[in-house]
Amino acid sequence: MPTDNVTCLTPTTDDIQSHQHFKIFKPFGFLSQFVPETRKKKHLLGELCQFPDKTMAIGRLDHDSEGLLLLTTDGMMSHKVRSKGIEKEYYVQVDGDIDTKAVSLLQNGVEIGINGTKYLTLPCKAFKLNAEPTLPSRGKKIRDPRHGPTSWVSITLTEGKNRQIRKMTAAVGFATLRLVRVRIGDIQIDDMRAGDVIELNNLDSVIDPNLS
Repeated sequence: MPTDNVTCLTPTTDDIQSHQHFKIFKPFGFLSQFVPETRKKKHLLGELCQFPDKTMAIGRLDHDSEGLLLLTTDGMMSHKVRSKGIEKEYYVQVDGDIDTKAVSLLQNGVEIGINGTKYLTLPCKAFKLNAEPTLPSRGKKIRDPRHGPTSWVSITLTEGKNRQIRKMTAAVGFATLRLVRVRIGDIQIDDMRAGDVIELNNLDSVIDPNLS
Protein backbone atom coordinates (compact mmCIF):
# COMPACT_ATOMS: atom_id res chain seq x y z
CA MET A 1 0.00 0.00 0.00
CA PRO A 2 1.17 3.61 -0.47
CA THR A 3 3.17 4.95 2.44
CA ASP A 4 1.55 7.14 5.06
CA ASN A 5 4.82 9.03 5.59
CA VAL A 6 4.73 11.34 2.58
CA THR A 7 6.50 14.70 2.60
CA CYS A 8 5.68 16.01 -0.87
CA LEU A 9 6.66 19.39 -2.19
CA THR A 10 4.33 21.07 -4.66
CA PRO A 11 6.15 21.31 -8.00
CA THR A 12 7.31 24.83 -8.74
CA THR A 13 5.85 26.76 -11.67
CA ASP A 14 8.69 29.28 -11.83
CA ASP A 15 9.42 29.77 -15.54
CA ILE A 16 13.06 30.60 -14.76
CA GLN A 17 13.70 27.00 -13.74
CA SER A 18 13.40 24.94 -16.91
CA HIS A 19 13.93 21.58 -15.23
CA GLN A 20 13.14 20.12 -11.83
CA HIS A 21 14.98 17.51 -9.81
CA PHE A 22 13.96 15.45 -6.79
CA LYS A 23 15.33 12.93 -4.36
CA ILE A 24 12.91 10.39 -2.95
CA PHE A 25 12.97 7.49 -0.51
CA LYS A 26 11.51 4.72 -2.65
CA PRO A 27 9.44 2.48 -0.41
CA PHE A 28 9.52 -1.31 -0.46
CA GLY A 29 7.06 -2.69 -3.01
CA PHE A 30 7.18 0.23 -5.47
CA LEU A 31 8.44 0.09 -9.04
CA SER A 32 10.97 2.74 -10.10
CA GLN A 33 8.69 3.99 -12.87
CA PHE A 34 5.57 5.99 -13.66
CA VAL A 35 4.03 3.83 -16.39
CA PRO A 36 2.36 0.58 -15.25
CA GLU A 37 3.42 -2.75 -16.67
CA THR A 38 0.86 -4.78 -18.60
CA ARG A 39 -1.48 -6.74 -16.33
CA LYS A 40 0.65 -6.02 -13.25
CA LYS A 41 -0.89 -4.06 -10.39
CA LYS A 42 2.19 -2.58 -8.73
CA HIS A 43 2.68 0.68 -6.86
CA LEU A 44 4.25 3.42 -9.00
CA LEU A 45 6.26 6.55 -8.19
CA GLY A 46 3.40 8.83 -9.21
CA GLU A 47 1.52 7.73 -6.08
CA LEU A 48 4.07 9.53 -3.90
CA CYS A 49 3.67 13.05 -5.26
CA GLN A 50 2.17 15.16 -8.04
CA PHE A 51 5.37 15.30 -10.06
CA PRO A 52 5.66 17.58 -13.12
CA ASP A 53 5.17 16.17 -16.59
CA LYS A 54 8.10 14.23 -18.10
CA THR A 55 9.60 13.38 -14.70
CA MET A 56 11.78 10.27 -14.97
CA ALA A 57 13.75 8.11 -12.58
CA ILE A 58 17.54 8.22 -12.92
CA GLY A 59 18.40 4.54 -12.82
CA ARG A 60 16.26 2.21 -10.77
CA LEU A 61 15.79 0.23 -7.60
CA ASP A 62 14.01 -3.08 -7.96
CA HIS A 63 10.59 -3.79 -6.45
CA ASP A 64 12.01 -5.21 -3.20
CA SER A 65 14.72 -2.58 -2.71
CA GLU A 66 14.35 0.75 -0.92
CA GLY A 67 16.02 4.06 -0.45
CA LEU A 68 17.48 6.93 -2.40
CA LEU A 69 16.27 7.46 -5.95
CA LEU A 70 16.84 10.61 -8.01
CA LEU A 71 14.21 11.97 -10.39
CA THR A 72 14.48 14.68 -13.01
CA THR A 73 12.65 16.26 -15.93
CA ASP A 74 16.01 16.70 -17.70
CA GLY A 75 16.81 13.78 -20.00
CA MET A 76 20.40 14.97 -20.57
CA MET A 77 21.04 15.15 -16.84
CA SER A 78 19.64 11.64 -16.42
CA HIS A 79 22.05 10.40 -19.09
CA LYS A 80 25.04 12.14 -17.46
CA VAL A 81 24.34 10.66 -14.03
CA ARG A 82 23.82 7.16 -15.40
CA SER A 83 26.82 7.20 -17.76
CA LYS A 84 29.50 8.39 -15.32
CA GLY A 85 31.16 6.17 -12.72
CA ILE A 86 29.25 7.75 -9.87
CA GLU A 87 29.36 6.02 -6.49
CA LYS A 88 26.15 4.49 -5.17
CA GLU A 89 26.24 3.27 -1.58
CA TYR A 90 23.91 0.61 -0.20
CA TYR A 91 23.25 -0.73 3.28
CA VAL A 92 22.58 -4.44 2.96
CA GLN A 93 21.14 -6.76 5.59
CA VAL A 94 22.29 -10.32 4.94
CA ASP A 95 21.33 -13.72 6.26
CA GLY A 96 24.04 -14.76 8.72
CA ASP A 97 27.02 -13.05 10.34
CA ILE A 98 29.09 -11.94 7.36
CA ASP A 99 32.83 -12.53 7.82
CA THR A 100 35.98 -10.77 6.66
CA LYS A 101 36.61 -13.35 3.92
CA ALA A 102 33.23 -12.68 2.33
CA VAL A 103 33.72 -8.91 2.58
CA SER A 104 37.13 -9.23 0.93
CA LEU A 105 35.61 -11.21 -1.92
CA LEU A 106 33.00 -8.48 -2.43
CA GLN A 107 35.73 -5.84 -2.48
CA ASN A 108 37.79 -7.62 -5.12
CA GLY A 109 34.91 -8.63 -7.40
CA VAL A 110 32.83 -11.80 -7.66
CA GLU A 111 31.39 -13.77 -10.55
CA ILE A 112 27.65 -13.37 -11.09
CA GLY A 113 25.25 -14.18 -13.89
CA ILE A 114 23.88 -11.45 -16.16
CA ASN A 115 21.37 -12.54 -18.79
CA GLY A 116 22.79 -16.04 -18.78
CA THR A 117 26.40 -14.85 -19.13
CA LYS A 118 29.09 -14.94 -16.44
CA TYR A 119 30.22 -11.49 -15.31
CA LEU A 120 33.01 -10.47 -12.91
CA THR A 121 31.96 -7.44 -10.88
CA LEU A 122 34.31 -4.48 -10.64
CA PRO A 123 36.30 -3.95 -7.43
CA CYS A 124 34.22 -1.97 -4.95
CA LYS A 125 34.17 -0.55 -1.44
CA ALA A 126 32.65 -2.88 1.16
CA PHE A 127 32.79 -3.13 4.93
CA LYS A 128 30.76 -4.69 7.71
CA LEU A 129 28.67 -2.29 9.80
CA ASN A 130 29.28 -2.65 13.52
CA ALA A 131 25.64 -1.96 14.37
CA GLU A 132 22.29 -1.99 12.62
CA PRO A 133 21.89 1.33 10.77
CA THR A 134 19.11 3.72 11.68
CA LEU A 135 16.54 3.23 8.95
CA PRO A 136 12.76 3.51 8.81
CA SER A 137 10.80 0.30 9.20
CA ARG A 138 10.29 -1.55 5.92
CA GLY A 139 6.66 -2.24 6.80
CA LYS A 140 6.96 -5.94 5.96
CA LYS A 141 8.68 -8.26 8.41
CA ILE A 142 12.11 -9.33 7.21
CA ARG A 143 12.34 -12.70 8.93
CA ASP A 144 11.77 -14.40 12.27
CA PRO A 145 14.93 -13.74 14.33
CA ARG A 146 14.72 -17.29 15.67
CA HIS A 147 15.92 -18.46 12.25
CA GLY A 148 19.42 -17.23 13.00
CA PRO A 149 21.55 -14.08 13.08
CA THR A 150 21.69 -11.36 10.45
CA SER A 151 24.28 -8.66 9.83
CA TRP A 152 24.71 -5.46 7.83
CA VAL A 153 27.32 -4.49 5.25
CA SER A 154 27.95 -1.27 3.32
CA ILE A 155 28.63 -1.81 -0.39
CA THR A 156 29.53 1.06 -2.74
CA LEU A 157 29.36 0.45 -6.49
CA THR A 158 30.19 2.51 -9.58
CA GLU A 159 28.24 0.15 -11.84
CA GLY A 160 24.67 -1.09 -11.75
CA LYS A 161 23.83 -4.47 -13.24
CA ASN A 162 20.37 -5.95 -12.72
CA ARG A 163 19.99 -7.10 -9.09
CA GLN A 164 23.77 -6.86 -8.76
CA ILE A 165 24.01 -6.47 -4.98
CA ARG A 166 21.72 -9.42 -4.33
CA LYS A 167 23.70 -11.60 -6.72
CA MET A 168 27.01 -10.49 -5.19
CA THR A 169 26.08 -11.32 -1.60
CA ALA A 170 24.59 -14.65 -2.69
CA ALA A 171 27.85 -15.45 -4.51
CA VAL A 172 29.80 -15.14 -1.25
CA GLY A 173 27.27 -17.20 0.72
CA PHE A 174 25.12 -14.53 2.36
CA ALA A 175 21.64 -13.93 0.93
CA THR A 176 20.35 -10.36 0.92
CA LEU A 177 17.35 -9.83 3.21
CA ARG A 178 17.02 -6.05 2.93
CA LEU A 179 18.62 -3.57 0.53
CA VAL A 180 18.57 0.20 1.05
CA ARG A 181 20.43 2.74 -1.11
CA VAL A 182 21.70 5.56 1.10
CA ARG A 183 23.90 7.68 -1.19
CA ILE A 184 24.35 8.66 -4.84
CA GLY A 185 27.50 10.73 -5.36
CA ASP A 186 27.36 13.41 -2.65
CA ILE A 187 23.59 13.23 -2.22
CA GLN A 188 22.64 11.42 1.00
CA ILE A 189 19.37 9.92 2.12
CA ASP A 190 19.84 11.68 5.49
CA ASP A 191 16.82 11.20 7.77
CA MET A 192 14.22 10.75 5.02
CA ARG A 193 11.34 8.37 5.62
CA ALA A 194 9.86 5.92 3.15
CA GLY A 195 7.81 7.86 0.60
CA ASP A 196 9.41 11.25 1.31
CA VAL A 197 10.00 13.56 -1.68
CA ILE A 198 12.42 16.50 -1.56
CA GLU A 199 12.96 18.91 -4.44
CA LEU A 200 16.61 19.72 -5.24
CA ASN A 201 17.98 22.89 -6.81
CA ASN A 202 20.24 20.89 -9.12
CA LEU A 203 22.12 17.62 -9.49
CA ASP A 204 25.51 19.16 -10.28
CA SER A 205 27.14 17.76 -7.14
CA VAL A 206 26.31 14.21 -8.26
CA ILE A 207 28.38 14.66 -11.42
CA ASP A 208 31.12 16.82 -9.85
CA PRO A 209 31.51 16.61 -6.03
CA ASN A 210 33.60 19.79 -6.12
CA LEU A 211 30.41 21.70 -6.91
CA SER A 212 28.64 20.55 -3.71
